[in-house]
Amino acid sequence: MKRLTFRWLMAVAATAGLYGCANPRPPLPPSLELPQAVTDLRAARKGDRVTLTWTVPTRTVDRQNIRHMGTTRICRAAGSEIAECDHPAGEVSASQFPITLPEKKPKQKPPRVEANFTDTLPREMQPLDPSAVITYAVTVFNTHERTAGLSNLVQVPAVPTLPPPANFHAQVTADGVVLTWSAVPAPPETPGLSYRIRINRRGDTDKGDLIAGEVPLDATTFTDSGFEWEKTYTYHATVLTEIAQPGRGETQLEGEDTPVVKVFAHDVFPPAVPAGVEAVATGVGQQPGIDLVWAPDTEPDLAGYNIYRHEEGGAAVKINRDPVTTPSFRDVAVLSGHKYFYSVSAVDVRGNESARSEEAQETAP
Repeated sequence: MKRLTFRWLMAVAATAGLYGCANPRPPLPPSLELPQAVTDLRAARKGDRVTLTWTVPTRTVDRQNIRHMGTTRICRAAGSEIAECDHPAGEVSASQFPITLPEKKPKQKPPRVEANFTDTLPREMQPLDPSAVITYAVTVFNTHERTAGLSNLVQVPAVPTLPPPANFHAQVTADGVVLTWSAVPAPPETPGLSYRIRINRRGDTDKGDLIAGEVPLDATTFTDSGFEWEKTYTYHATVLTEIAQPGRGETQLEGEDTPVVKVFAHDVFPPAVPAGVEAVATGVGQQPGIDLVWAPDTEPDLAGYNIYRHEEGGAAVKINRDPVTTPSFRDVAVLSGHKYFYSVSAVDVRGNESARSEEAQETAP
């Protein structure tokens, strides 16, 4: 009886173990290696060139790391939609942005990789219509020419831009850097479109271009006074197209740039010659002397003035040690009854000195 019970328990245990091992999860299907669709496509247009930028997918639609990526197709269409991508603007090989999978942790997400593509718009896709746009998308294929679909859509204005000004030159003058160019031919008047010329400047320590100024399309010169002396600058100009649409605000579109011109803003230009110099003898109730006054110079880099004096038939001599910082001066080193002749010059912070003013004369009391 005991032997029978033991055999029965062993049979039940074996049956329970059989059921426990015979119910595994269904096997997972193999990965399609289908890259996820791009979701952050960006577009920027300058002239006829449109630069597209996006993050390269590193995961498949079934959340696996991509091991074998195919080409990326650049889709382009006139209008605000893209129905299909049968005639792409271009393709980018996967070899241009290789993805390195982590060796020690194969399931770890690969590092972020950014891709870009520059498309040149055909002239036939640039109507003189402020409302016209060009739409772009990208689609990423696997090695079996399958894709998860188009990326997000992005648009750029389709209107043509104007060529940059010709004969662009720069010259350093006392008033600033004078930029000149040939007149830009005016396009046909189109409602919603207007144009102006933008001048860009970059100094040695600047991280990017700064807008030095903007002038009407028919202008042929601009003087930049927003620089610093004794520094090197580069300049270029472009024609800016302004697109105005009711209810949509205004969009600005830059054309191509002129060749870059480079200047060293070396200050060899003295301040203006002081004017209106007057000399008046003083002595009643105070130490005898001759007071000088003149109209002040207004240059921002003015350091002060130098005073020159001489007697009849003598050579003019500077009588101040340091630049005089106000437009007035009292000369007390005079001899009673002597006639003196005075002139004044202006000097800037870099030591450039103007010519001397017209002379003023006075006799010491």
